[in-house]
Amino acid sequence: MARVPERYRPFLVRHRKLVKFLLVGGTCFVLTTVIDLGLKFTVLQHKPVVALTVATVIATVVSYVLNRQWSFRANGRQREAILFFVVSALAVVVNDLPLIFSRYVLDLREPDVTALTQEVADFLSGMIVGTFLAMIFRFWAMNRWVFTRSGLQPPAEDLEPERV
Repeated sequence: MARVPERYRPFLVRHRKLVKFLLVGGTCFVLTTVIDLGLKFTVLQHKPVVALTVATVIATVVSYVLNRQWSFRANGRQREAILFFVVSALAVVVNDLPLIFSRYVLDLREPDVTALTQEVADFLSGMIVGTFLAMIFRFWAMNRWVFTRSGLQPPAEDLEPERV
């Protein structure tokens, strides 16, 4: 926190859970993009939705660990992991829907469009729009059902600014 300009500190402290969630999400977005493109241009060339789904599932596991340990610092609950993966499974569907719509409803795929147009449409619909919609859904659902705290008082470590 010492490296952050003074005028941004109150905002970051007040919204630290959201900031951490977004940092984890950004990391997982990069991971998803790398895996998705790697799969699309190698073993899953003709299955873009499967490639995106596999990439999203792998990033979801990483996201669980990072969110559990850093973003939400939840008290251990036995059903937490199950709820996380149920919410994440729904978020994978939310993430895939814009790509499915782009590819199979709008028909933005070869031979109807060029290969470049197809890939740009896939990236924008699957990685940008899909990820954005899934991120909003995940943040809401994780706060609502997964990483909840018992009691009204936040833990003492959440009251003090973190040192980076």
